Amino acid sequence: MTPERLELVTADGVTLEAEWCAPPDAIATVVLCHPHPQYGGTMRSIVTSALFEGLPRQQFACLRFNFRGVEGSGGEHGEGRDEPNDVAAAIDAAAARSATPLALVGWSFGADMALTVADARVRGWVGIAPPLRFRAAADYATIGGDARPKLLVLAAHDEFRAPDDVAAEVAPWTATEITVIPGASHFFVGRTAAVVERVAEFVRMLAG
Repeated sequence: MTPERLELVTADGVTLEAEWCAPPDAIATVVLCHPHPQYGGTMRSIVTSALFEGLPRQQFACLRFNFRGVEGSGGEHGEGRDEPNDVAAAIDAAAARSATPLALVGWSFGADMALTVADARVRGWVGIAPPLRFRAAADYATIGGDARPKLLVLAAHDEFRAPDDVAAEVAPWTATEITVIPGASHFFVGRTAAVVERVAEFVRMLAG
């Protein structure tokens, strides 16, 4: 499958670059949010790329995009304040292309952004190694209290926030599963296949 290049326009007028890849028999749609732009994160970062390549082979349509200020996207990095607008634009584009159930999946900074976007079209959320530090606690509480399913995929040896610490913070959340990938660091080098399989399993469950 050859990805289709897209341009997204956010509610505040920023143009973002994106890619769409969809098998003809897609049963669900996944929007992917990449890690921190100021630490080299782009839509081509290791985990995001592994998901974008692996999920379409398992009947999932995928949209990945660059946050504002990254590579070919316009605007400037918004320190987490403006990036939820980027996620919303990506949801708009994905929903316009596929009526299948939609999952919002982010890694690291992207997970933090995804876990604050309570769009009614989202069937469930996946946060991969979320630091839960780039937005205020009240922002995460909205998703935390939402009845829709959530999956957190954590790294056993995360350098930025220990999985036990994340688990303790999300203990009050509803409908939340936690998976810890053995032997993994925050970057999941050598462990991306395990991440793809766990995300695919969750999204397949959302699709029914």
